Amino acid sequence: MERNFETFISQLQETNQTLDFFCDYEKISNNVDNIKISLCMLNSLIGTANLRRSVEAIWERDRTAFNIMDILIAVRSNGLKKVLDSNGECVALNKFFESVDGVVEYLENTGLAYILKEGKIKNLVDYVFGIETGLDSNARKNRSGHVMEKMVSGVFDENNITYRQEVYSKEWADIKRVLGDDEKRFDFVVETTQKTYLIEVNFYSGGGSKLNEVARSYSDIAPKINSLPNFEFVWITDGVGWKSAKNKLQEAYNIIPKIYNLTNIDEFINLIKGIRYGM
Repeated sequence: MERNFETFISQLQETNQTLDFFCDYEKISNNVDNIKISLCMLNSLIGTANLRRSVEAIWERDRTAFNIMDILIAVRSNGLKKVLDSNGECVALNKFFESVDGVVEYLENTGLAYILKEGKIKNLVDYVFGIETGLDSNARKNRSGHVMEKMVSGVFDENNITYRQEVYSKEWADIKRVLGDDEKRFDFVVETTQKTYLIEVNFYSGGGSKLNEVARSYSDIAPKINSLPNFEFVWITDGVGWKSAKNKLQEAYNIIPKIYNLTNIDEFINLIKGIRYGM
């Protein structure tokens, strides 16, 4: 089939997102459940008239309850994030959780003390659930790639195409030789009697410098892989974000023989089926 870049561009989809894309509530719930006991203990700080005394009461019962307080300021670092203390010294957050004085300083200087004493928060479990939901939204960029992988694997499954996922280049001595010392992980590998297809997939709904970097990288590695008679590089990509990097994508399109999107991926499927059935 004759390849046409303008047709390829016209087929790019606006989004690959479904409603379950936005928040992974199972992960959010698990994150909250893992620290729920500590949060329930810290609930005694809500509405307190004497913050220090309330902190001391928790400290005497279970001082480890304070170890999760970084999440209260929407930081996920296990207390290891570095900040400046009241003396201007660079310390890890968990340093504040090692004494009553440190805990009180942390609460006062972050502004949590005011929020807690004034009862602006009613329940820390619900509060942290909201924080986790916000932090999870930061994972959407990575999730978009996973959604694309799921869509491609679904197409393979529907067509009974045998594949492997997340396979490293070190598996093949020839691939390692042509790509050099930098280890490469391929999203999918499809092995046939004629060739082994090393596949990368991605989806970009928006533009940015990342697209140029990806196109440049694949334009570099594809000829190296394709120089080996038993291997071929395949790139399955989609998303209208590519229209902002059209020139760079066109350069890659002219270099890489097997570039597909979600509309014409059936061409690759038919190729694999043809090899399987000797067509």
